[in-house]
Amino acid sequence: MKLALSIILVLTSILMILLVLLHKGKGAGLSDLFGGGISSSYGGSSVVEKNLDRITIVVGGLWFAGVVALSLVLK
Repeated sequence: MKLALSIILVLTSILMILLVLLHKGKGAGLSDLFGGGISSSYGGSSVVEKNLDRITIVVGGLWFAGVVALSLVLK
């Protein structure tokens, strides 16, 4: 059980990092440095941004649930 939760936590962590970096930056910040400019040419539609927001929220919820579940199992 611990191994499965740890694997889920690692996968959701990596996916969260990638999803956050895909978001369009509001200025010349870190998101532009790590590819925010590239994603802005692909993600010109507001539908794409809304879907990316939804996916990020779902993965964030899964990540949080994984952290809580792993802490309960290790306790």
